[in-house]
Amino acid sequence: MTNRSWAERDLRVLWHPCTQMRDHADDPPIPIRRGEGVWLEDYDGRRYLDAISSWWVNLFGHANPRINAAIAGQLAQLEHVILAGFTHEPVVTLSERLVALAPKGLARCFYASDGSSAVEVALKMSFHSWRNRGESRTRFISLSNSYHGETLGALSVGDVALYKETYEPLLLKAITVPAPDCSQREPGESCADYSTRLFAAMDAALAAHAHETCAVIIEPLVQCAGGMRMYDPVYLKLLRAACTQYNVHLIADEIAVGFGRTGTMFACESAGIAPDFLLLGKGLTGGTLPLSVCLTTDAVYETFYAEYTAQKAFLHSHSYTGNPLACAAANATLDIFRDDDVLNRNRRLAAHMARATAHFAGHPHVAEVRQTGMILAIEMVKDKKTRTPYPWQERRGRAVYRYALERGVLLRPLGDVIYFMPPYVINEEEIDLLADVAWEGIDIATR
Repeated sequence: MTNRSWAERDLRVLWHPCTQMRDHADDPPIPIRRGEGVWLEDYDGRRYLDAISSWWVNLFGHANPRINAAIAGQLAQLEHVILAGFTHEPVVTLSERLVALAPKGLARCFYASDGSSAVEVALKMSFHSWRNRGESRTRFISLSNSYHGETLGALSVGDVALYKETYEPLLLKAITVPAPDCSQREPGESCADYSTRLFAAMDAALAAHAHETCAVIIEPLVQCAGGMRMYDPVYLKLLRAACTQYNVHLIADEIAVGFGRTGTMFACESAGIAPDFLLLGKGLTGGTLPLSVCLTTDAVYETFYAEYTAQKAFLHSHSYTGNPLACAAANATLDIFRDDDVLNRNRRLAAHMARATAHFAGHPHVAEVRQTGMILAIEMVKDKKTRTPYPWQERRGRAVYRYALERGVLLRPLGDVIYFMPPYVINEEEIDLLADVAWEGIDIATR
């Protein structure tokens, strides 16, 4: 079978996610036959360097032998069992390990299947917890340009119009506060000072709405789907203190940024804070199987702990909650973090990414190169002096994507933001290839 034959079969029956399917009339989907390390291979034998970790999930390379062996071993023992009234070793072990790794105070794990579902769990759990305390709170506060998933609750607390606008009539009405996007700071102003200055809006929102607010939900340090917008850890410190002061829950959505992406195991660690809810997914299983988790505190857990009543119990469930195969993959992923010097190696790789892309700042159509750990973003603009973006119909990201595929690199831009978010097993030579291809693609696309 060739790429063409698989693509033809695909287009007769599939509806792809986050895709205008009409685009595939000109750009058929690329069928992937196998993967190894940072590389994907199609049915025509062409290879592609996976610069985006296949939607930010793959931490330790495709077909990682240690993770695959753990899944195979678990498959021979137990593939799945209902988690209501039953339990199993992989989920107990994983929960113990996550509690030990997470910021202090997070003591309970509630599992789901994907990031959006974990967000739904946290929103419902926060609301229900206040209700169980006899308080009527129904609002959530989130940042402008934020993204927390595409189910209705998750869309309600997000602020990326591309995903949200169509469904606005169906959504909860969140309170939106300006995000501390450091690319918008004044000349000469530090990112820390800008993040501190922008916090005044959050403090004002909490002062006005704390009595009706269940929680503030944020993506710590990096707003990924919103264009890889980055801010300083000082904002997290201020937010934790304010949520404590105003008695509002803090939800840290680390679905995309957890597990070493930002330089520490969890992004919240950079600020030395502990949220009331920590949401993890994507890299949790090393990119092999769907699994997400909402960690919370004993204080939240105890508001539900009572003689059984349907009104007080947390009646939220997923058929595959705590699936043993996914939990085995997650335990193997944590083994790699435990046994290998992953975070220090990531810091060295991140430093090399910075060096390899330093010259992009001088490109006439690059407004900014920004980086937090193993996330690096290059923002293209029409006018560098004014930071005027390309109009929607003139955006250049698609051209960079197509050029990169021709050169054997998978870059999937966010609008006109080209970003690197590769598996941690990438090497310096492969980072240099990413930088070379991105430079050439940007140069060609912006002529």
